[in-house]
Amino acid sequence: MAGGARVGGRSRERPGTAVGRGSQKLGEIRPAAMAVEGGMKCVKFLLYVLVLGFLACAVGLIAVGVAVHFTLNQTIPIGSTTGSVVPVVIIALGTFLFLVAFLGCCATCKENYCLMTTFAIFLSLIVLVEVAAAIAGYVFRDKVKSEFDKGFRDEMKEYEKNNNTARFLDKLQEGFKCCGAVNYTDWEQVSQIPKNSIPDSCCINITQNCGTNFKPSDINQEGCVEKIGNWLKHRALVLAGVALGVTFVEILGVIFACCLMKSIRSGYEVM
Repeated sequence: MAGGARVGGRSRERPGTAVGRGSQKLGEIRPAAMAVEGGMKCVKFLLYVLVLGFLACAVGLIAVGVAVHFTLNQTIPIGSTTGSVVPVVIIALGTFLFLVAFLGCCATCKENYCLMTTFAIFLSLIVLVEVAAAIAGYVFRDKVKSEFDKGFRDEMKEYEKNNNTARFLDKLQEGFKCCGAVNYTDWEQVSQIPKNSIPDSCCINITQNCGTNFKPSDINQEGCVEKIGNWLKHRALVLAGVALGVTFVEILGVIFACCLMKSIRSGYEVM
């Protein structure tokens, strides 16, 4: 027996041989695999939270779209296309986000690679659409204002012909404390309005026939286009800030979805 290397015709592995080294490597791999699995569990939990957040944001977008629809119908002339396009886009985006969030919830529960990939692609498309909409809104902001101005002047020409238009403009001028498109002199260009007269809704203190033979000091001097435009701009800035936060969360969702996709493909058990 040479150094106890053979016992009963069988070789005995000494410490440090291939089997020993293999066991040592296996012992080193297990903690690493457990760490990866633990990390993926954390990612999956965060993705659950984000998906629930997306569902809430989707419902919020739909509600905002409906609110914007009614608000713009009360502040933007009926003939303006802006009042109809903006809320439709918001509602459509909210509906699509709701469907994508539901898909993400199913993909996360089932740990399905195909569903998770589809979720990540659709969520990326939503981010791109939101960025494109923000850029388009900034580029065409002056065009929207000019369209609003034109629409308001067209409504002024219908003031004496259409009672609904008259009530609409009176409500705007009374509510926003404004008069005319740019100022009260715009009413002089409306042929149906008597000379030296403006609608009573332009008066600071509204009484019957207060707009007949008026004094400039007794009426609102600021035009409605500028005043309503500033009102809408303030609310648009708030909406843009919220949209920026939602977009950032969506980007996190794409990153977490990609991490979970890699984990599923690698075969780690996340549950």
